[in-house]
Amino acid sequence: MNIIDIGSKIESEKYTVVSLFAGAGGLDLGFKNKGFKVLWANDIDKDACETHKKWSGSEVVHGDIGKIDFETIPASDIITGGFPCQGFSLAGPRKLDDKRNSLYKYFVNLVEKKQPYIVVAENVKGILTLGEGSILEAIIEDFSSKGIGYNMFPTLVNAADYGIPQDRWRVIMIGFRKDLAIEKYQFPLPFNTKVTLKDVLEDIPKPLESDICQEPYSSRFMSRNRKRDWEQVSYTIPAMAKQIALHPSSPDMVKIGTDLWKFGDNGITRRLSWQEAAAIQTFPKSMEFVGSLSSKYKQIGNAVPVKLSEIIAKDMRRILSNHFKQCKINELGG
Repeated sequence: MNIIDIGSKIESEKYTVVSLFAGAGGLDLGFKNKGFKVLWANDIDKDACETHKKWSGSEVVHGDIGKIDFETIPASDIITGGFPCQGFSLAGPRKLDDKRNSLYKYFVNLVEKKQPYIVVAENVKGILTLGEGSILEAIIEDFSSKGIGYNMFPTLVNAADYGIPQDRWRVIMIGFRKDLAIEKYQFPLPFNTKVTLKDVLEDIPKPLESDICQEPYSSRFMSRNRKRDWEQVSYTIPAMAKQIALHPSSPDMVKIGTDLWKFGDNGITRRLSWQEAAAIQTFPKSMEFVGSLSSKYKQIGNAVPVKLSEIIAKDMRRILSNHFKQCKINELGG
């Protein structure tokens, strides 16, 4: 095991992060903004890795995590990642060595080998009901039984409840190494302040046409309302450019049948630009994304909202700081 000495930290040190499935780094940027140092990050998307490098100053490794030597990955206080869950079987016995589950397997194996204090994982809402809940139970069991093991605490959160101008339901799984003796954990409570589309978009300059997806609107897009008003929060920002929601200046969509809508005719209908999507995901306005237009939308839609990550990071910093303070007291015989 590669366990960081539990008594070696001093309060002035920066806590460290290793990030798997990092993408452009929405989760990582939130941790950096709260004083963490992102040592190492990995993603299979080359554009996302180049975007990450532009802001992070981290060692960012592009490639398949299954082909990376774990010995080259540094030890850290926290390991983060939004591992894919598509490979988990909905029927029959679940097998961790199923090839479709390889990405998840590498995540678990790296945690077992490096033994960080904390694990932070993000996944879609559907993981709660996948396999009638058995998949989430199995994930918790895997992390609990590996090596020293972790006490895992999954929480379903809506980003809109935390000052993000977007309805975005995600499961945040936070695990604490068992020797930290954290038996109960309460995810930070929602805010009372609602941030709207007007709050986040009113200062963004009018985009160029080349910054807006111009693909035809599919039958899937036209199957439901895609427009929110200025005083509302956005629909979920997706990774697929042609499914991005409409800008609030667009005319209201009109329902004309079951799962069938049409655009209003009293204005100009357009999708959100990639810059507007990034703002809704709470990336800084100065954030530069590498790649084609579809690649930019993909990186933005796949990310954890930066401001939501900051809330998680702030709480993890509190927990780590309290733990090391108590270690120091114990060392001094207090």
